[in-house]
Amino acid sequence: MSQRRVIRRLGCADLSAVPAVRRELRSLLGQWGDPDVVAVAELLASELTTNALIHTDHGAVVTATVTAGALRVEVRDFMAGLPVPDVPTADLGTNGRGLILVQSLADAWGVHTHGVGKVVWFELCEGPV
Repeated sequence: MSQRRVIRRLGCADLSAVPAVRRELRSLLGQWGDPDVVAVAELLASELTTNALIHTDHGAVVTATVTAGALRVEVRDFMAGLPVPDVPTADLGTNGRGLILVQSLADAWGVHTHGVGKVVWFELCEGPV
């Protein structure tokens, strides 16, 4: 299997783009691996995309690259400052858990500065079909 990639540019605060990112990722992955791994990929991509759109003022770029053995999703935003996963408290409702999910479910993840802004990424290894 050769490398396949999807790149999507998202407008500022365009939360309607989150389901579209999930659909594009699902289409990219096709029969790539275990459906549970694909579901985790969709969840984590949604979390990172939502974080970028909620916490920045300049939109984001989502890049998903799949090979025979791994998926890498990168979400680039254009705001300074590196995110830090916080242990959420009970009073946060449904907020504050995105990076904790990424940290818990991804095979690898990280964040690095990239010119103006940063890239938050995760990787998943292909599971058995």
